[in-house]
Amino acid sequence: MEEVSIKSKAKIARTDLKYQRYLINNINLKNRLIALKGARGTGKTTLLLQLAKKLKTKNVLYVALDDLFFTQNTLYSLAESFLKKGGELLLLDEVHKYPNWSRELKLIYDDFPDLKVIFTSSSILDIYKGESDLSRRMVSYKLQEMSFREYLQFYEKIDLPSFSLEEIIENHSEISLEIIQNFKPFQYFSKFLSVGKYPYYEGDAFEYHQKLRNTVNLILDIDLQSIESIEYKNIAKFKKLLFILATNAPYTPNISDLSKKIELNRNALVKALQLLEKADLLHTAIYSTKSMSIMNKPDKIWLHNTNLSYAIQSGTPDIGNLRETFFISQLRQKHKVDLAKKGDFIVDEKYTFEIGGKNKNKKQIVDLPNAFLAKDDIEIGIDNSIPLWLFGFLY
Repeated sequence: MEEVSIKSKAKIARTDLKYQRYLINNINLKNRLIALKGARGTGKTTLLLQLAKKLKTKNVLYVALDDLFFTQNTLYSLAESFLKKGGELLLLDEVHKYPNWSRELKLIYDDFPDLKVIFTSSSILDIYKGESDLSRRMVSYKLQEMSFREYLQFYEKIDLPSFSLEEIIENHSEISLEIIQNFKPFQYFSKFLSVGKYPYYEGDAFEYHQKLRNTVNLILDIDLQSIESIEYKNIAKFKKLLFILATNAPYTPNISDLSKKIELNRNALVKALQLLEKADLLHTAIYSTKSMSIMNKPDKIWLHNTNLSYAIQSGTPDIGNLRETFFISQLRQKHKVDLAKKGDFIVDEKYTFEIGGKNKNKKQIVDLPNAFLAKDDIEIGIDNSIPLWLFGFLY
């Protein structure tokens, strides 16, 4: 316990509060059990340590669940000892790496009502389906990759506010005009699409994309294995699937053809797509008129963000693909996004969006209510034409 406490204090002391992700101010710390989910590389560990430092209490303990301490000790016994020494807040990193996490968290919650617990987990983990029911005890949050607004704040030191979708739709001309007084969006937008989604770009795009490919391999080789117990030969097929999707995105899947290419039967392929989406490596979508079924094939597939497009495929990604990937990755943080029969996307079953360049016309959506063009290569929009980059200010 003492060694764990020393490590915790050292890590918290070294943590910088200068840049904080959007989620840190949205967490309701009154809850006794809080889950923070997200893909590898989004900054969950840093967020935990920043929470510890911001709270300015001595009665907080941070511990990684893959620490060697747990080869001889249980999570429950750690919580019990910490509480006896006046502990108030226990921060647990990568809970999916601890075999009995669900059962012991339930016991900690039930037995120690004076102790608050915040834990991180892989986005793949279904935290409500552990061996113990945590659904009535836990509140969960999802940490997404960085938005365009966060990229500007983190990398370019340009601090700008976020806006709701309704504010952007209703006031996009005024908002755009005000924002571009502070910076020129196209000075940074293409760079964000290539290297701006994760907080570890250090000035070299080649090295960044290599790190991102390494992150993808860790997700497939370690995270998926630890949670789903997938055979290694199938992990290799998942990698092949991801490469095929990357080089063809946005992909309209022919399941039979894809099954033959990667040597997985139909059901296994649909399951693979679902797991890759849970892992925040893909976005899939169906038409809004269809009912969702667990074995339905998606109608269209994109990589989860534009940086993955640059990292996984060779050459420059298709610009139309980048635009759609950017839009869906920014909107899905807070909104439901489906495919539209007319236009490209329907958001929250209300707003229709057609995505394109500055010369995109309205013919696809001309007769639709609540229909908008999201246009690349324009600084300011007018009427129902909205600058595409502005959707990067939703969080």
